[in-house]
Amino acid sequence: MGSKKAYWIYQIVGWSVYFLSDLANNLAFLTFNFDEFNRIIGSIVVNVAAGVAMTHIFRVIFKRYHWIKLPVTQLVLRSIGVVGLITFVLAAINIPIGSEFINTEKMNWAIRDISYIINYGKPVLIWVLIYVFYAYATERRNAEVERVKLEASMKETEAKVLRAQMNPHFVFNALNSIRALITEDPKKASNGITQLSNLLRSSLITHRRTTVSLKEELKTIEDYLSLEKIRYEDRLQSKFNIAPNTLGIQVPPMMLQTLVENAIKHGVQKALRWGFIEIKTLIENNHLAIIIRNTGQLEDNKNKRNSTGFGIENTKRRLHLLYGNRFKFNIHQEDKLTVRAEIWIPLDQPKES
Repeated sequence: MGSKKAYWIYQIVGWSVYFLSDLANNLAFLTFNFDEFNRIIGSIVVNVAAGVAMTHIFRVIFKRYHWIKLPVTQLVLRSIGVVGLITFVLAAINIPIGSEFINTEKMNWAIRDISYIINYGKPVLIWVLIYVFYAYATERRNAEVERVKLEASMKETEAKVLRAQMNPHFVFNALNSIRALITEDPKKASNGITQLSNLLRSSLITHRRTTVSLKEELKTIEDYLSLEKIRYEDRLQSKFNIAPNTLGIQVPPMMLQTLVENAIKHGVQKALRWGFIEIKTLIENNHLAIIIRNTGQLEDNKNKRNSTGFGIENTKRRLHLLYGNRFKFNIHQEDKLTVRAEIWIPLDQPKES
């Protein structure tokens, strides 16, 4: 049942039940006979129509002028005014109608009028209270939904910005390395161009996808390392120890490439003779564990952020946006010449998009 249809059904049924019960409570005062049956039914119809119409007008005004956004004091005062107005109108309708059925000689007119106001004030007050609390709850729910949508939109925007931040220096260095090989080793230069195009294509995918399979990410890293080996030649050694059951797991695109790039920039590049990068994956405690070891040294805590580079902060932020506090990231000095980075990603993660 739609909300509008339910609203009208509750309105008509609610007011009908009230006025019928009110009629039953006043049977002792009625000079009832069968000739007056139609007039009694007519009075009930008039009362139901008046109750439905006036409360609906209140609802329309309440929504159109956004009373729910008013300060509490103003909302209370306006609601009290509405209750008084609707009660007065209902009492004014029913006093002359009731005098036709009730023997007015049995009660004082003041008592009669006060009893009408009290009788009709109670259902009107209850109706207004229920509607105001309902409107308040609906407003809070809608505000929460909008807040969640806005937060999700902001996170998605931030994630896209972070995924788009590829180090332009690498592209320039790769192009310069390839240019140097064009005359010296054309075939190797051609392979380098192919690998660079693959890497650039992978970076473009990050704008459209939240995650990619680990297998795709590793292919990007292989292309990246192949290009870097053009520059470093035998100075750069790489090793992969990948568990087969991890290849289909989804990871943030270009995440590992960013960490490997960081490892080369702050580790291998500074090595005196040669350096290495080792990537290992496994599944443990319902998490995908990714371990990256590389030649290098972390500086003290004061300069740690600068020593690890922006890529580390970028990676942490992206992981937080995707997995909240369910991921783990740690980077430390394993020994004097080796830096170890560990990432633990929960396996119950969002679907690829």
